[in-house]
Amino acid sequence: MDTFISGLMSKMTIDEKIGQLNLVTGGEATTGAAVSTGVESKIAKGNVGGIFSLTTPQKIRKAQEIAMRSRLKIPLIFGQDVIHGYKTTFPIPLALAASWDLPMIQKTARVAATEATADGLNWTFSPMVDLARDPRWGRAAEGSGEDPYLGSEIAKVMVKGYQGNDLKAVNTMMACVKHLALYGAAEAGRDYNTTDMSFDRMYNEYLPPYKAAIDAGAGSVMVSFNDINGVPATANKWLLTDLLRKEWGFKGFVASDYTGVSELMAHGLGDLKTVSGLALKAGTDMDMVSEGFLTTLKQNLNEGKVTIAQINMACRLILEAKYKLGLFDDPFKYCNEERAAKEILNAENLRFAREAATKTFVLLKNDKQTLPLQRKGTIALVGPLANTASNMPGTWSVNADMSKVPTLLQGLTEVAGNNVKITYALGSNLIGDPNQQIWGTAHGRDIPRDNRPESEIIAEAVKVAEKADVIVAALGEASEMSGESSSRTDIGIPDTQRRLLAALLQTGKPVVLVLFAGRPMTLTWEQQNVPAILNVWFGGVEAARAIGDVLFGDVNPSGKITMTFPQNVGQIPLYYAHKNTGRPLGDKKWFTRFWSNYLDVSNDPLYPFGYGLSYTTFTYGDIKLSGNTLKPGQQISVSTTVSNSGKYAGEEVVQLYIRDLVGTSTRPVKELKGFQKISLKPGESKNVTFQISEEMLRFYNSQLKYVSEPGDFKAFIGTNSSDVKEVDFKLMK
Repeated sequence: MDTFISGLMSKMTIDEKIGQLNLVTGGEATTGAAVSTGVESKIAKGNVGGIFSLTTPQKIRKAQEIAMRSRLKIPLIFGQDVIHGYKTTFPIPLALAASWDLPMIQKTARVAATEATADGLNWTFSPMVDLARDPRWGRAAEGSGEDPYLGSEIAKVMVKGYQGNDLKAVNTMMACVKHLALYGAAEAGRDYNTTDMSFDRMYNEYLPPYKAAIDAGAGSVMVSFNDINGVPATANKWLLTDLLRKEWGFKGFVASDYTGVSELMAHGLGDLKTVSGLALKAGTDMDMVSEGFLTTLKQNLNEGKVTIAQINMACRLILEAKYKLGLFDDPFKYCNEERAAKEILNAENLRFAREAATKTFVLLKNDKQTLPLQRKGTIALVGPLANTASNMPGTWSVNADMSKVPTLLQGLTEVAGNNVKITYALGSNLIGDPNQQIWGTAHGRDIPRDNRPESEIIAEAVKVAEKADVIVAALGEASEMSGESSSRTDIGIPDTQRRLLAALLQTGKPVVLVLFAGRPMTLTWEQQNVPAILNVWFGGVEAARAIGDVLFGDVNPSGKITMTFPQNVGQIPLYYAHKNTGRPLGDKKWFTRFWSNYLDVSNDPLYPFGYGLSYTTFTYGDIKLSGNTLKPGQQISVSTTVSNSGKYAGEEVVQLYIRDLVGTSTRPVKELKGFQKISLKPGESKNVTFQISEEMLRFYNSQLKYVSEPGDFKAFIGTNSSDVKEVDFKLMK
């Protein structure tokens, strides 16, 4: 590879080298206002290195043919936002994380890569591994939640799923880890906003998932929009060179996010020429859409603002990626129409998508065994999300084939069978304010509005509900109320839907809230008043049928949340792995003056990290340790017996947490260190064992040294981060 690329670069002009650093959009799907122009002529001149948002073998072949007529015939790389599946869309990433099923998550990435490469693509802008602890931030939907350990494990399997064991294989694609770094900590949960945090938090909590993805072999990295220590990430040399390349040993290439280079001007770093030079020198190799590199780097070079070595290095890294993908051997290897016809949206992929979706749903409440539903009588299906296909796949499903997506009404009717009568009413608009509804149903995810008075729409639904045996209320967020540029300050169910729900409860009929959500929501009133709540997130192309599978008990829900649900927005940020204060409330009762608590609400979450119910019940025995002391190089085992004490077969996620009680730096009250998903039949018991090693106890101290410190520890095992049993052990020198 080095010999080949050195030989090629010796023939390249400076303009052709800079051209490789230019990433343009094909125009099919964009996440910004700018659109690339004159793309074909630029390709012919060797002024384009890659294209994103261009799909199908026919279109990609046409663009690649233009590149093959350029002077040096350097192939293009073709990228796309393949976030949670391609045409076969899987649940949103936050939902996939709730499955706690790493092999399944890896398989979703494998299927996505197979389909996307069959449609001509070879580079995905995924996985997004940003830690998110503020549910107001819409892009929480695109990540794995609040925990660095779970986020790291998911990051690794996503990279492996996309890239496989051989990037030259025709059904693998290059992963792009995003967004480096700290993007999930945007202030006030407002997208694109600034971030500010200590190195302690950065190294111990926010950086691990990025490093895990890079250690797993990810071929590329995308830079975040925010600043870090006062320097925007796209121009942050400490981040992109010192940390990423020198400390972590990353060998791939770095791309800006959409117009991230030109946006440095708005950050206040200078004009386009200045910021383009700063970005290149910092370690950004590829400029997405801004074309600041294309139009200014040559002048920067002539003025001594950048060096030829810096341009050469960026060019080399991009050419290496193309070499690793096998594009120099066969530029058209991904342009196979027969593959596209056979491997996209086939029956096996759809079957897997349905199965995967059922594993992500989280049963939040189920009083009096309201669920599962019986296959008899009349079910009233009510709500603005009951009869919309376009909202089922969720945000960032830009490639979904909406003609293949059933509505919940269609899916429930199909799964229910002939002995169940399903009636339907809209019940309410999505949002009372028509403008906000437009904002919340962008990108063609419309939900038609009913312009009658709200009272009439609700009355119509109540009339339908009164004739039913049970009510299923399909409420919550539309798909584009979460995701990029979809931050919210009120993360509850919109008021007009809440009033519908109250009216349905007043009928006295059993009510099941089927909650559509792309983030943790504030559901305190719903938890107090609704008998059953099933959080279905956004489940992908087969969501509707999967929801039916779980509602009727064909599948027992086993999902557990990976972001804490607050009681109200005022508690945010709220996460389980917090640190103690000098005045921790602990076991004292709220409210206790002069201790760390609120006047108006307890410190407790509505639903803690790791929470999720089942149609059956699981009981945990006492924890047993193989020994009370641990030495470096050794392990101790910690175990418990988990029993299915209910009537249904089910899956349980057994969670291991550890606390470091004394250290030179303050440590979290609990940290997830392991989990196992087990399946138990009614009456069955299993012994679940975890191994604890000294490596699991390491952290970055105040000098940013990765150490473990001898002393007292606690190990916790339980069904979620709050409901645990504990034992004590010591780490010895």
